[in-house]
Amino acid sequence: MECAGKSEAHIKVRPGTHADAMGILACLAGAFEPYRANYSPSAYLDTVLTLETLPQRLASMQIFVAESANQQIVGTIACAKATGEEGHLRGMAVLPEWQGHGIAEDLLLAAEEALTMQGCTRITLDTTSPLQRAIQFYEKHGYLRSGRVTDFFGMPLYEFAKQF
Repeated sequence: MECAGKSEAHIKVRPGTHADAMGILACLAGAFEPYRANYSPSAYLDTVLTLETLPQRLASMQIFVAESANQQIVGTIACAKATGEEGHLRGMAVLPEWQGHGIAEDLLLAAEEALTMQGCTRITLDTTSPLQRAIQFYEKHGYLRSGRVTDFFGMPLYEFAKQF
């Protein structure tokens, strides 16, 4: 899947691999750094991942990356079939300098397509209140607050869901 991105560059959304580890970690860190002070240290590390935790995410979820023409990872999202007909999204991130160019939408569509092809008719995601721009993005794309709130390393984690 390709889209026109920043400065007319082409962005390719593709499955991520272990070879993309450093780019995925840099993307997550770059996207979430502005919110670091709003997260508990444990919540931040669970969000941006580490060299030790990324392989676990790659083993348990399908990760998509958005790659620029110069092969820089500029966005990422993870998804997995959870239970029955429910899929779950995690770790959506787009580097700040690439935000507003349709990359998040392309990543979301790739993950939704992967999950619906696996028979998912409901997709959930969790987010925190500091991520207001992300919340607006998800609501714009049909995700609604489910009312479920859990604890995320001392922070409230709000579930959003979308029916397919």
